[in-house]
Amino acid sequence: MQLPKGKKIYFASDNHLGAPTQAKSAPRERLFVQWLDEIKEDAAVIFLLGDLFDFWFEYKTVVPKGFVRVLGKLAELTDTGIPIHFFVGNHDMWMLDYLEKEIGIEVHYQPKEFSYNKKTFFIGHGDGLGPNDKGYKRMKKVFSSRFFQWCFRWLHPDIGMRLGHYLSVKNKLISGEEDAVFLGEENEWLVLYANRKQKEKKRDYYIFGHRHIPLDISIEPNARYINLGDWISHYTYGVFDGEQLKLNTWKPA
Repeated sequence: MQLPKGKKIYFASDNHLGAPTQAKSAPRERLFVQWLDEIKEDAAVIFLLGDLFDFWFEYKTVVPKGFVRVLGKLAELTDTGIPIHFFVGNHDMWMLDYLEKEIGIEVHYQPKEFSYNKKTFFIGHGDGLGPNDKGYKRMKKVFSSRFFQWCFRWLHPDIGMRLGHYLSVKNKLISGEEDAVFLGEENEWLVLYANRKQKEKKRDYYIFGHRHIPLDISIEPNARYINLGDWISHYTYGVFDGEQLKLNTWKPA
């Protein structure tokens, strides 16, 4: 796909809205909405790489309370014709069809390749990829199973949501605080994963979230691994202007 002249692609990840509480995450939600409002003028496509919410579960007729500002803004953007892609993260892996049906966002459950201006982008949240972390990979298989989701759905929403928030915020069962510790290029498992994928097929960019650290690491002379950081401490995002992909830090005017 060739981007229209003057248009850009934007990437963001790891807002963890709702953590540690709705009230404390509200200022971050407002900042993110301001950013969305600012980029809508030249955005050709927007990619959200997961963990927009710190916990999310969709019952058949119930969705989590709150987040009306960000959901309303995303709906506004899709209504104007801006495509938005959402890659589920480890905190919102129980995303079903709410975003697709109500907001018009395309939801992805696995990493996917895209092509713009003759550049290839391999995009995903980043959890469970690369070597090691076998315990989490086994746990993810259980959590993402239809049977487990069916069992959880039998909990009353007030109980289920409270339990989910407890596991997410207090116990860090789904994701640990070590996600935000840089391991060095030779030990960064998403760098190792990108290197392996690059040997299978040449790509220009590998873009992930999950690590909560802004990273821009060369894989090969013409290939880079980008981690988007987060909207908790860094407020970083990626932008592709048709020629180059850069990591920026957003500061409201």
